[in-house]
Amino acid sequence: MRFVVNRSLSTFDVMGLGFMTFAFFLGAGNIIFPPLAGFLAGENLNSAMFGFLLTAVGLPLAGLVAAALAGGGLPTMGRYLPPVVVTVMGCAIFIIIGPAFAAPRTGLVAFEMGVKPFLDNPGQAALTLYTIVFFGVALLLSLSQGRLLEAVGKLLTPILLLLLIILAVAVFVNPQGTQPEVAEAYLHQPFVKGFIEGYNTMDTFASLLFAILILDVLRKKGVIEPRAQSRYLMMAALIAAAGLGFVYTSLFILGGTSLGVVESASNGGEIISAYVLALFGTPGLWILAGIVTLACLTTAVGLVSSCADYFHNLTGKGSYRRWVVMIALACMLVANVGLSTLIAVSIPILVALYPVAIALVLATYLRPLMKSPVFAFRLIIAVSLAFGLLDGMQAAGLNMVLFDFLPLFGVGMAWVLPTAVAAVIGLVAGKAREEALA
Repeated sequence: MRFVVNRSLSTFDVMGLGFMTFAFFLGAGNIIFPPLAGFLAGENLNSAMFGFLLTAVGLPLAGLVAAALAGGGLPTMGRYLPPVVVTVMGCAIFIIIGPAFAAPRTGLVAFEMGVKPFLDNPGQAALTLYTIVFFGVALLLSLSQGRLLEAVGKLLTPILLLLLIILAVAVFVNPQGTQPEVAEAYLHQPFVKGFIEGYNTMDTFASLLFAILILDVLRKKGVIEPRAQSRYLMMAALIAAAGLGFVYTSLFILGGTSLGVVESASNGGEIISAYVLALFGTPGLWILAGIVTLACLTTAVGLVSSCADYFHNLTGKGSYRRWVVMIALACMLVANVGLSTLIAVSIPILVALYPVAIALVLATYLRPLMKSPVFAFRLIIAVSLAFGLLDGMQAAGLNMVLFDFLPLFGVGMAWVLPTAVAAVIGLVAGKAREEALA
């Protein structure tokens, strides 16, 4: 008879797992959002920052903990939904964090912070040439499923974090500018605006997938007992959340003290580059450009590889290499719209679909109280999607005056109260059904 021994992790192992989780979430693209939000929020910075942190740190943390409680990521958390719905959700998440938004954004951030500061008004031709080279390299490296850059990626994240810590200390000790005026978008509902801006990190989506990777790492380390896996996953999530909270808070303050360093900005990459130039001069800008470019490249390779692997296994059609080529070409084409345009286009889609991810996390927490989880899960997810689509259509600029009567519709969060009501109905209906059967 064979006995399997569950291994306990040392403090060093737990810290390593936490930093690995932090590295999963800290894509170089994520660092561009807090500075711009801080710049636009002005004196309402604290409210906007709290809203952003709730979405960009709190929800991914909640997602990982929910996955730990459920014993797995999206497939396990969605086991009470029809299989086709879980498959569609998985496809949507991989498309969003892959060729539609997150992967092209890596090339655009690399261009914005690694090339643009050194060129005099670069045009579309420069961007096109750069994206061809950037995603061409990502394509070649992805053909080996990113193994060539695995060691480099493990080195780059600590270096990038070190640079961000140095930048954060410099911002606190020697701010280079003053607080900007409040932009109209942050004038009346700064918390809600910051909350929705946090969607741009896409990390709540990612948490549903990263949990699977972290649990796989734990199994390989000999942690096979479900409760131990959940405990270590929660520890890793808390370490990652602390790191992300520090980075985002410091970048918010950077943006909130950058008037004079920049007079206006269309994205956070411009603000960070200008701030680093003011603090450390051209050498600092070169170092930042090099690290961010390489960090973006490793992120791009990881995203292209994982998307190609997912769709190859899902469809069973086409080789992995063919999927890599198709996804890399799609990223190259999408990236040519420019960073500001890509972010603007992504917002309505994220506003529409993010509530579904939040609702799935909520339903997972409520699962122990449900008597009819199949009914409750399907009701909660359906309601969040329906009202999320209304918010998304409004964010896209469509005329939605017929729905102005909905609570919170004017601030893009019409999904909140209906989803909460659906959760209560799911619990009560389950209890009522159980009593009727007794």
